[in-house]
Amino acid sequence: MNEIETKIKEAERELEQENRRLARLKNRKAYYENGERQKRAHRLITRGAAIESIAPSVKDMSEVEFYELAEKIFALPEVQNLISREMR
Repeated sequence: MNEIETKIKEAERELEQENRRLARLKNRKAYYENGERQKRAHRLITRGAAIESIAPSVKDMSEVEFYELAEKIFALPEVQNLISREMR
């Protein structure tokens, strides 16, 4: 009986170690995923701030109005040419 109890305790210890290892890996994964989200959020905020600094009147636009403006701007041939040049 003592040998079985020893094996059970050893298996429980190993299980606990693996659970801690799994938790560390999950934490690391979340850290990297959050880092990418934080970088994206930062990029979106800084670009939005740049637009507002260039055209302060967009602050007063509704979201729909802003998107309509952006669509019109990005549909302009000059803008399309600039974008396609930058993508090369």
